[in-house]
Amino acid sequence: MRCQNISLSFPNKPYANVDAIPDMDPITKEWFRFYAVPRGFHQNARGGFTTTSDLSMLQWSNLTYVDEITPRPILFIVGDHAHSKAFSERAYKLANEPKELYEVKDAEHIDLYDNRDKIPFDKVEDFFKSNLK
Repeated sequence: MRCQNISLSFPNKPYANVDAIPDMDPITKEWFRFYAVPRGFHQNARGGFTTTSDLSMLQWSNLTYVDEITPRPILFIVGDHAHSKAFSERAYKLANEPKELYEVKDAEHIDLYDNRDKIPFDKVEDFFKSNLK
């Protein structure tokens, strides 16, 4: 499944709500449900996003040194409907113990930005209390 080029089609003004977003592939639509509506839109972001290109991000291997983080505890939090779930699962697999992958039920990637009903605050608090001494 290919994403459409967001920088060319991203609105200059936010859509009034998610119902006003045009039909598009599911991954792009998830981003639009945050960045293309007042919830996450910012007038100073080029194309609604940072100016870092996708290409520079694709050239950077963020998992090269994940094993060096451990043996410090790592908590991965992922929505069970997140388009990015596979990335978290891969990072979890590459990390050494102690590690935990916590899956938030009925949550997308963008839900974990600001949806207080979905963010597992208790889990994060328990992790910090147990591991920051």
